[in-house]
Amino acid sequence: MSKELISVIIPTHNNEKTISAAIDSILAQTYQNIEIIVVDDNSADNTANVVKEYEKLHNKIKFYNLPYGDPRRVNKRGRNVNAGYMARNYGLEKARGEWITFQDADDASLRNRIEAQYLLALRFNAAHICLEWQQLTDERIGASFDFERALNENPRLAINNDDIVKLAKKTRGLAMRFLGKWHKYIPFEIKTTRAINKLFFGSLDSYPGSGNSPLFKREVIERVKFRSFNERVWPSFTGRGADRDFNFQAAETFGKSISFKLPLYLWRVNRENDLGYEFNKYLLK
Repeated sequence: MSKELISVIIPTHNNEKTISAAIDSILAQTYQNIEIIVVDDNSADNTANVVKEYEKLHNKIKFYNLPYGDPRRVNKRGRNVNAGYMARNYGLEKARGEWITFQDADDASLRNRIEAQYLLALRFNAAHICLEWQQLTDERIGASFDFERALNENPRLAINNDDIVKLAKKTRGLAMRFLGKWHKYIPFEIKTTRAINKLFFGSLDSYPGSGNSPLFKREVIERVKFRSFNERVWPSFTGRGADRDFNFQAAETFGKSISFKLPLYLWRVNRENDLGYEFNKYLLK
């Protein structure tokens, strides 16, 4: 089986302390036909220099400075609502792979995360695959996950496209459906007011999977991109939700999305996902 090139885009903004772990986890992937595209989104720390040192040592790594900024990065409540969408779109412009995925610069991945997504995409004829997360800990850095055994012993780990689209319809507010693209002209602060917010937010359910690290075919980006703050049909209630919006778009547009409850993504948080406890037995040191 010939393995296609996979582009791994790492958007980064002030991640000098964590980006090495993120890059190392991608360099160590069992799937090796990859290119790594790091897009620095106007960092004010030493992130760029850290990545440039990696670029000197590894021909798989390409570093880019995002050539523009986002004047609306921070909303009126002081929250960063950019969510890396500009850096991700810029990385998509530079990507050469037949398949594309992402790695956040403050997280990491188990060693066979990308291989698992790729093999599952081929097996199920999917254009867009998401997995799940577990907490990033020292013992999990460099580990793999026996996803084949997990699937064999737990037959209901897949969430199919029909169920994802049903959730997309549930979470999209009535006003979003009625207004179409015109909704972007309504300020987010109005959309979230108590009197009318249910018209714009059908529910606050998350995308069923780690929305920050999908693997998808190149054809997806011909019709789906990361949208700006006011254009997002499926934002979070805080205004971020760029990943949630992208993944629901992909499922509705192509009809070939699957999400697996397999925790191969390592999220730098202070709590554990229930799947991390339940599936710890499938971790391979």
